[in-house]
Amino acid sequence: MLASILIGLLIIVSLIGAGLFYLGQKSQDGDAPGIVDGTLAVCPGSPNCVVSEAHADDDHRVAPLPLAAWEKLPNAIGDAGGTITQINESYIASTFTSSVFKFVDDVEFRKADTEVHVRSASRVGYSDRGVNRERVEALRAAVQ
Repeated sequence: MLASILIGLLIIVSLIGAGLFYLGQKSQDGDAPGIVDGTLAVCPGSPNCVVSEAHADDDHRVAPLPLAAWEKLPNAIGDAGGTITQINESYIASTFTSSVFKFVDDVEFRKADTEVHVRSASRVGYSDRGVNRERVEALRAAVQ
């Protein structure tokens, strides 16, 4: 009886691990949404995204960064373990990859007239346990 329970638990744990591995691999495909109608993309209904644009609802809203942060962002992204995938005079796209299952999150910045807007979102899954919000706040602290 105990052996059957242990085998059942091992199968369940193996299936969960395989599922997480699959999602991690799947998240490596794709790109950041980029600028959509002049702003960073709207967050989906899931809690794994934050954005500072005016269209953000209360659950997904974060404050924009100060304009002075723009020049410091490339170094701050690299220091935090991110990789810049696109950069120009008013837009930065970067990715951050988790260490175990290799989940990819997109972190984007849009330079506006008086501030820098930010969007951080997981490519797959539903919840991120607050990782994207924490990442934005860590980057905010790094550029101040």
